[in-house]
Amino acid sequence: MLKKNAVEPRLYREAMSRFAGAVHVVTTDGPHGRRGTTVIAACSVSDDPPTILVCLNRMKPENDCFAKNGVFALNTLAPAQQKLADAFSGLTGLTQDERFALGEWEAVSSGAPVLVGALATFDCHLVEARDFATHRILLGKVTGIRIGDLDEPLIYYRRAYRTLHEG
Repeated sequence: MLKKNAVEPRLYREAMSRFAGAVHVVTTDGPHGRRGTTVIAACSVSDDPPTILVCLNRMKPENDCFAKNGVFALNTLAPAQQKLADAFSGLTGLTQDERFALGEWEAVSSGAPVLVGALATFDCHLVEARDFATHRILLGKVTGIRIGDLDEPLIYYRRAYRTLHEG
């Protein structure tokens, strides 16, 4: 039986490392700047109207431009795009311009950069941004979709990238 106990941040992070998630790069562009960051915390909210939820660390003031621009694109990555995931996570120390130079990008209806070759891309207009604890929750109405090649997704599990066919 699960006992009620104090949930410390370290214990919570360890448990969440067992929560497998698809790896995405979320991007924005507009009067408040161009930015991209790697996220796992993204999901569908509804298909009518099509709505995406993305969580961004609000302790990084650079992420404010997502809400200020009012647009974002969620780009789902394949295993061959792991280098982009590393770059946009900030692990490589590259500038935003250097990160974007690693991929081929297009602007579609919202103006947010869309990754050419992503498994799926969801172009969104911001409906609501809400701060909760350490993160900002973005709800975006999907205004455009691009479906890429049928490939397996890049997964993040137990603090490492994985694929669906690993043993």
